[in-house]
Amino acid sequence: MLNVVTKTISLGDGRSITIETGKLAKQADGSVVVRMGDTMLLATVVSNKDAAENPAFFPLSVEYREQFASAGKIPGGFFKREARPSEHEILVCRLVDRALRPLFPDNYFAETQIIINLISAGKDTTPDSLACLAAASALAVSDIPFNGPVSEVRVARVNGQLVINPSISQLADADMDLMVGATDKDICMVEGEMKEVSEQDMVEALKLAHDAIKQQCAIQVELAAAIEKAQTKRDFHHQDDDKDLHEQVRKATYQDFYNVAKSAIASKSIRKEKFGAIREAFVESFKASCPEEELSGKERMIGRYLSKVEKEAVRRVVLDERQRLDGRKTDEIRPIWTEVDYLPSAHGSAIFTRGETQSLTSVTLGTKLDEQIIDGAIYEGKNNFMLHYNFPPYSTGEVKRMGSTSRREVGHGNLAHRALKGQMPKDIPYTVRVVSDILESNGSSSMATVCAGTLALMDAGVKLKKPVSGIAMGLIMDEQGKYAVLSDILGDEDHLGDMDFKVCGTRDGITACQMDIKVDGLSYEILMEALNQAKAGRMHILGKMGESLTEARADYKPHAPRIVQINIPKEFIGAVIGPGGKIIQDIQEKTGTTIVIEEVDGRGIVDISGDNKEAIDQALNRIKQITTVPEVGEVYKGKVKTITAFGAFVEILPGKDGLLHISEIDWKRLETVESALKEGDEVEVKIIGIDPKTGKIKLSRKVLLPKPEKQQQQEQI
Repeated sequence: MLNVVTKTISLGDGRSITIETGKLAKQADGSVVVRMGDTMLLATVVSNKDAAENPAFFPLSVEYREQFASAGKIPGGFFKREARPSEHEILVCRLVDRALRPLFPDNYFAETQIIINLISAGKDTTPDSLACLAAASALAVSDIPFNGPVSEVRVARVNGQLVINPSISQLADADMDLMVGATDKDICMVEGEMKEVSEQDMVEALKLAHDAIKQQCAIQVELAAAIEKAQTKRDFHHQDDDKDLHEQVRKATYQDFYNVAKSAIASKSIRKEKFGAIREAFVESFKASCPEEELSGKERMIGRYLSKVEKEAVRRVVLDERQRLDGRKTDEIRPIWTEVDYLPSAHGSAIFTRGETQSLTSVTLGTKLDEQIIDGAIYEGKNNFMLHYNFPPYSTGEVKRMGSTSRREVGHGNLAHRALKGQMPKDIPYTVRVVSDILESNGSSSMATVCAGTLALMDAGVKLKKPVSGIAMGLIMDEQGKYAVLSDILGDEDHLGDMDFKVCGTRDGITACQMDIKVDGLSYEILMEALNQAKAGRMHILGKMGESLTEARADYKPHAPRIVQINIPKEFIGAVIGPGGKIIQDIQEKTGTTIVIEEVDGRGIVDISGDNKEAIDQALNRIKQITTVPEVGEVYKGKVKTITAFGAFVEILPGKDGLLHISEIDWKRLETVESALKEGDEVEVKIIGIDPKTGKIKLSRKVLLPKPEKQQQQEQI
């Protein structure tokens, strides 16, 4: 017998969201179907009863999949089925994970899996804006311990108006696109892109998004109240605790940790060594004084307490001394140096180094044949601007297995891509690929990628509208509300702090952001302070970048491919291609160029690329000849193709012949055409007429020759 419970959320503009549970996937610990219009998501959650063995962190996995069948499509490729997740699906997984993970109890370590499937795809609804609501609702109706409710919405500014969960068609006209995650009390996650908006405008969008999320959180509470299973959360005991031991660790190590944190050590490795020495000294001392039978199970506990005491000491130094681990002030940026044109064979390159974070970024210019084809259940099309981010283990001095691209690499690359793409020129004929290799990392390498990417693009001759820089901000706040906003955070400050806030932009506004907040009660006033401090930092970084390059180079590198783009009438596309591609292949073979033709808005767009200007010019002339419309009075140098008794057919343009009548060959009377011309002769002719019905062309050679004197005299008489 089904016990179906349904709740509805009104968006206030005629649209609504429904949440249904009790019908599908009932063997999962929690499952719901979220629907908006024709878009439906099935979210399930399952958590083991027992803790994972020796987990280093909470073993949560979030999976989001878009089924092609949901949109009435069959997947491409050889196997014709869904395979590994696309970058879009990975990015949605990250958005949901970042909102949910902090809300599980600190000592809950049972392996937990959340799976969100798009089971029906409406043509104009963005399913990613509903994914977190679906996942959180599945947790709400389960007996899994979770400190929710929580949800996410998309907020966009369309034609000057802020819209919650806009349609896909509305997003095309938006100058701000943010995904915001929050509980009913506090914002916890923000990610999005903007077209140079102000800090104040961004805060206003966050406020509207939070109001909408509060309504979604209230509905989750109502939904859970109607489900008997959700009334009693499961008991768990996944982590032993010993308050006396914790206090013993604190008394023995706090001041030592505090002294190291206060000593202003700029080197990450030296700081790590000194903190490590304090840890090792306590462990050895504890082992010497503790009977061996009492050590069992306490070593992991000691490690946990040491981390807590170290975190507490470092945070107090920042709050009380207003000094950071490396000795900087709260708003101070680490030393920056940059260099462009470092890689001689790349089409553009740059090094951006900020403190102990370094990105070596290259730019490659390709043709339309290099465009990325996007074939998804919801989104499809082509992409001519790509940014890829690589984070090898040596960048942090570690040894790790090198596998496929990680979710972290996909997420960081996407943030940098969103920061830069709005400043790319619209009329660029190239497919552009930016690759950032992180060579050192201590602090935000994604923001280093934005800065290095800007310099590398300008070094390649790409005419960016404006340079873009990025900065990572942090926050430390105690229970009494005392806080410090930190500019250009270190990796340690990210780990120990209460906020990681990355902001990218030009001198005129924000282009992208990513924020994770780990503390409750962050006010909009503090957020605005962080944004303004970030703006000052961005301006400083732009100034440092300008010491290497302030604008794009006047021309592309000599070894970069050259591309010329022309528009031709739609009806000439077939003529340029020729039967079976014969003509275009002949042009490419004889000139050594690559030619790509596509129809856009009723016109033929022709891209001609090659290694040198002469080859491109040759191909361009051939195409212009094919697409030129002859006009009366124009003179051409043509080739005699065929001779008949009444004249010769002369090819004046590729594929275009005209009749040169025997009477128009010369001023004198000719008995035969062969007496003046033969096949293969090149001859200058002038168009003297075009039949308006048939398009047949009449040519004359004699009008280009001087008239005999006798004939001139007769005409004068």
